[in-house]
Amino acid sequence: MFERMSTRELSHLELLAEVDTLGESLQRWAAESPAWRQARACRALVHRLTERLDALRVRLEAPLLVATLGGTGVGKSALVNALVGAEVVETGKSRPTTGRPMLVCRPDLAPESLGIDPATVEVVHRDLPALANLVVIDCPDPDTTETAGAPGTNLARLRQILPYCDVLLVATTQQKYRSARVAEELAGAAAGARLVFVQTHADSDGDIRDDWRAMLDPRYASGHIFLIDSLAALADAQNGLEPRGEFGALVDLLTRQLAGSAAARIRRANLLDLVDQTLSACSRRMEEGLPDVQRLREAIEEQRSLLGTRLAREMRADLLSSRRQWESRLLGEVLSRWGFSPFALVLRLYHGIGGLVMRGLVLRARTPAQMALWGAVEGVRSWQAFRRRRQAEAAAAQVAAGCWDPAELRSAALVLDGYAAQAGIEQESSTTETVFREADAAATGVAETLAAELQSVLGRAAQRHTGWFTRYRYDALFLVVLVALFFRPAKNFFYDSWLASPPAPLLGVDFYLLSAFWLAVWCGVLLWSFNRRLRRCLAREVGQLAEGWAAPRLAGGIFARLEAPCGRIDHYRQELARLRQRVAALRHRVAQPDELLGYQR
Repeated sequence: MFERMSTRELSHLELLAEVDTLGESLQRWAAESPAWRQARACRALVHRLTERLDALRVRLEAPLLVATLGGTGVGKSALVNALVGAEVVETGKSRPTTGRPMLVCRPDLAPESLGIDPATVEVVHRDLPALANLVVIDCPDPDTTETAGAPGTNLARLRQILPYCDVLLVATTQQKYRSARVAEELAGAAAGARLVFVQTHADSDGDIRDDWRAMLDPRYASGHIFLIDSLAALADAQNGLEPRGEFGALVDLLTRQLAGSAAARIRRANLLDLVDQTLSACSRRMEEGLPDVQRLREAIEEQRSLLGTRLAREMRADLLSSRRQWESRLLGEVLSRWGFSPFALVLRLYHGIGGLVMRGLVLRARTPAQMALWGAVEGVRSWQAFRRRRQAEAAAAQVAAGCWDPAELRSAALVLDGYAAQAGIEQESSTTETVFREADAAATGVAETLAAELQSVLGRAAQRHTGWFTRYRYDALFLVVLVALFFRPAKNFFYDSWLASPPAPLLGVDFYLLSAFWLAVWCGVLLWSFNRRLRRCLAREVGQLAEGWAAPRLAGGIFARLEAPCGRIDHYRQELARLRQRVAALRHRVAQPDELLGYQR
């Protein structure tokens, strides 16, 4: 006995844990929904589902709750009387008799313990053996002429009570089994309930079970369809006879096979079916809205491409127009890698000629005024050099900041507003002010990226022009002329004027001026050749760099806040897929095939 109680308690706790965990996951998924019209609809569906979960928790230990569903005159009330073995509800033959749900249960049960509002049902207490583990609800007829769903009508009361039922007894006759209104209400009530199909009036009607099963099969697994005579079954019970035939099998199913732990199993299966159908409905809603979201994504990429293409074109033109600043930077990089050599001295002299000239002026300064003038000139020159360097380093920022056309940004924002509204996404993220802020942030990001890329370009170009072959070649060309120019003065001074006979006169100043001139010309030729190589290399590298700029990447930061909900929608869909997989695994784990029970496919 102790082991049986422990097993029962453990099963109960396990069911509670599964319900709580699944409910928490559903609520968390719904709470994290993006600002999307379809997500709001899904959140409302999950809210209604969690209300059902709360109702399930209340009646986990309750007896099996069975409700009747069928058209007018099919014998639902007679079936209830036959199941409990006594006349507990009024019956009628062709007109609706039940106007309010009749809840038939044992005396110690109250509607509240079943999660049902007492104001929605009329309670009938009977101390009958059949009600030991069973609660039966005689529901109103759905095929009335009342306005569907209007408050206070039979349909409204029917729809209010059906979600609390574990098993639906779907009763019909030879005349009623094709009723469209009953089929409509069955479709709404079948989610989260097991079905038992019953053909009544077996004493007077022909057997229509095969036709009925064929009609049900597209949407329902019909299980076993019972063919019974309710009035004869009630008479047997009143005469003290045991249920027999098809009716006996139905009573055995409801009172024995589905009692106790089987009721908990049914509720668990019903719950998972309801969750699965709710999530399926959420998935369908989201799939309906995805094309509009995809069009918004495509529009964002299109606008980014247009803006980025224009930005890339302007940046390339501005960089090439300011190449002198970059050539100076490149020459500085070359000198830092060249090392010490004769031609390196020429390059350094060329690179720093301005500084050398200005420093030479201080040697000629004789008065405080001249010293002040030199200081002012030197200060202006240094400031201009600093400004040029800062402009070169910040070229990308100036280009990016100047290339966003406010009219284009405003037009793009208006276009995307329309797509966002069509997709059902909140439009606060696509306001013009937001787009302008994103454009400024994108310009800063482009500037930082471009500065790093250009520094890398300078490094590669400098490395390419400081190889040993280049250094030796230019040093050799410079030294050849230098040696040639110094050989004759040296020979004239040491040999011709001292050792030769007769001695030759020393070369005059004209010779040295002419030699200096040709040395300067040769240095100019070498500098021109070297700088030409640098310019060609820099132009090629900058061109390749510009060609490698992907237009959407340059404008990648724009419309980021509008694109963010699209990413959250993807994540939301992935979470939904994981939840559906989890529910499918739970359904497979708790599923116990029962050939007698039906369910919605």
